[in-house]
Amino acid sequence: MRRRHLGAHVLVAAWAVLALAAASAQQTLPVARWLAVHLFLLGAATTAIVVWSEHFAVAMLHAQLPDRRWSDARLAGVNTGVAGVLTGVWADLPVLTGAGCALLITAVTAHLVVLVRIGRGALGGRLAPIADYYRAGAAALVVGAALGWVLATGQVGPHHYSGLKLAHVQVTLLGWIGLPVLGTLFMLWPTVLGVRMAERTTRLARRVLWLTAGGLAVAVAALAGGLRPVAVLGVGGYAAGVTVAVQLFARTVRRRPAIAAGAAWTLAAAAGWLCAGVLVDLGLLAARPLTEVRDDIGALVPVLLVGFVAQVLIGALTYLLPVVLSGGSGERAALRAVLERGWVPRLVVLNLGVALLALPLPGPAGTAGMLLAGVAGAAFLALVVRVLVRGGRGVLQDTDRAGGGSRSPVLWGTGVGAVMTVLAVLLANSGGDTGGGTSAGGTAQAGTAATRTVAVTLADMRIRPARIEVAAGTALRLNVTNTDTQRHDLKVEDGPATPMLAQGTTRVLDLGTVTESREAWCTLPGHRAAGMTMDIVVTDGAATGSGGHEGHTSAATDDGGLDLAADFSTGWKERDAELAPAPGGTVHKVELRAVPRTVEVAPGVKQQMWTFGGTAPGPTLRGTVGDVFEVTLVNDDPAMGHGIDFHAGSLAPDRPMRTLAPGERLIYRFRADRAGAWLYHCSTAPMLQHMGNGMYGAVIIDPPGLAEVDHEYVLVSSELYLGTPGSSAQVAKMRQGTPDAWMFNGAADQYRQRPLKVKAGQRIRFWVIAAGPSDGTAFHIVGTVFTTVYKEGAYLLRPGQAGGSQVLDLAPAQGGFVETTFPEAGHYTFVDHDMRHAEAGAHGMVEVRD
Repeated sequence: MRRRHLGAHVLVAAWAVLALAAASAQQTLPVARWLAVHLFLLGAATTAIVVWSEHFAVAMLHAQLPDRRWSDARLAGVNTGVAGVLTGVWADLPVLTGAGCALLITAVTAHLVVLVRIGRGALGGRLAPIADYYRAGAAALVVGAALGWVLATGQVGPHHYSGLKLAHVQVTLLGWIGLPVLGTLFMLWPTVLGVRMAERTTRLARRVLWLTAGGLAVAVAALAGGLRPVAVLGVGGYAAGVTVAVQLFARTVRRRPAIAAGAAWTLAAAAGWLCAGVLVDLGLLAARPLTEVRDDIGALVPVLLVGFVAQVLIGALTYLLPVVLSGGSGERAALRAVLERGWVPRLVVLNLGVALLALPLPGPAGTAGMLLAGVAGAAFLALVVRVLVRGGRGVLQDTDRAGGGSRSPVLWGTGVGAVMTVLAVLLANSGGDTGGGTSAGGTAQAGTAATRTVAVTLADMRIRPARIEVAAGTALRLNVTNTDTQRHDLKVEDGPATPMLAQGTTRVLDLGTVTESREAWCTLPGHRAAGMTMDIVVTDGAATGSGGHEGHTSAATDDGGLDLAADFSTGWKERDAELAPAPGGTVHKVELRAVPRTVEVAPGVKQQMWTFGGTAPGPTLRGTVGDVFEVTLVNDDPAMGHGIDFHAGSLAPDRPMRTLAPGERLIYRFRADRAGAWLYHCSTAPMLQHMGNGMYGAVIIDPPGLAEVDHEYVLVSSELYLGTPGSSAQVAKMRQGTPDAWMFNGAADQYRQRPLKVKAGQRIRFWVIAAGPSDGTAFHIVGTVFTTVYKEGAYLLRPGQAGGSQVLDLAPAQGGFVETTFPEAGHYTFVDHDMRHAEAGAHGMVEVRD
């Protein structure tokens, strides 16, 4: 047994050393931060928990030891599986990642089966319920490993990524690590303090397990399903269980020296960071959407990793290693003295480092925190190595005296092989080009190739632009900036990669002269699969820009303009301009889904638009003064974030107008206190592109006492910019103010081919809103005059007055209405009287019959 513990803790130390190495390289190596976390949690912590949970279960249940060979095989399977997962993710080998996860799940499931079996027929004892913590923890790791495989190999879309990632973090940290630690502390804490265990420990241990394990199960299931309120309840249950346990631990302390002072203080500090971490976790889930929690929890992980997990290992090993490696009380005291050497300054330095990581301080503070924690951890590891060497000599001497040899070749061979494999991968990848240089596609030749620099941003699980088209032979440079709260990098296929970039950090990638197309992506596990990719497309001609959506098909004239004499496609239907009366009631609930749609925007011209509700413009909302609108916005666009801004409301924009990541939703509630014809539009920057690609609509709030008319129509004027949405060519047209057409209600020329139909003598009201995004409108109807003009919340002309009006002039984002009566049957053209606009699609027809 002593020999097996020696071998296992050599592995624990080796995994911890590798984790420190990866952590020190996280600013320069892709995936290094992820690797450091998982080397420590999956490697060091998992190995320690598998060994000690089996050991303590046997001791507390007074059960027989499991077969040693199978125990070694399970531990070897765990370490081999971990090595496969880490190597597969690092080298981007999904098959290896999947095989590693499968082996890890198999080995941990076997460990769970053993924990269940040793309880059958065992004598048991007052601490027997603690074995249930180990069983629950093993089940949590099975779930966490399965979720990790789903995330790392891309078996989840962007809509579910945030929830599944949070579920993975919760079940791993709070389940696999938290539950066994809590269970062990019921026994270990009083033992380390040298005091009697409280009489009610067994009863409280059962209650805490129900709260923590039950709450965690609810939280993980809710997060996986995107049900944040339910997840808050689950984490609240876990927090309640931790609170009950910590209260018991606090009452266990007596006014007497602890047997192992360093171990006791370290375990107490770890419990404190667990409480803080769970409370912060609960607060984040209660206050923020899942995508924001996903980013913030990433900053919390190092705090829990170092403050809680690392200190639990340090405190537990300080007390337990001498117990299992020594042959008597004298040797045990000597080994413990080695591990407790300098424990006060080490404890202070480590927790100061954790505090610097936890507090919202500038970047250098976080770096200093990692450095302090790393120094303290390295100091303890040095002492552990010394104890393992010293204890190992005693074990080997005992074995030699007994005439035996090494009895765990499977564990030692497999474990050492796993660690060496990961170390080889770490060293092999550390020598790559991570900061610039040229790609395999060619070497930059100054003076012989045109140079093109493209600004690339990383945010919201997307790379923008998602596509770059570049002429063959161009020397391409990417100016990469991470604007997200979580770290990202950019790796170019067969080319250079940036280091992991913090928010606001920029690096330049020099691809040299490009001759063939390739892909680029973020190397963080699951990010590439969730859509964080970019295509670099080499063309024969000049570069045409970038963008992630499909472009358009068009019917064009010889000079490149739209052919408005052409017909719309078979089956096309015009936008119904008729405006329905305001609905009854004072609260209007509506759901708007942001989604890209390919629509016919001019005769024979199909263009992908970014829409609210599948149409551009979006649905028209109507109400009266004082009505409340409750708008549920759902972002169903898998490629980018969107938000919404209602001009008719008056409220702070910070929360309701924020950008929603793919799959997110919010409820935007506003009260329409003022009458008018209002605009709503996407609030996500750059708004020029989002509005220019169709994300706008109208809100009509009737003025008090609005007279009835025979027909009401709503016409939203806007510009049309053809091309791949978001491409440099399309954006250039937007910035230069040179649209391909102007239109009413989202399609150029539609009401010329499908006229509005009324009868002579009827009174007609036309609501007009100028959506722009850059041009206004001058609405005019040929052959009649307006007898009522209402603009921006005020009447300029009322019925019965002597004057008349010929045009409703609106700047971008303004709105109003006009009224007229058609005197006789005929065809009355309505136009934007800026004739550039009228001749390029902003016109229509009113067909008047007797």
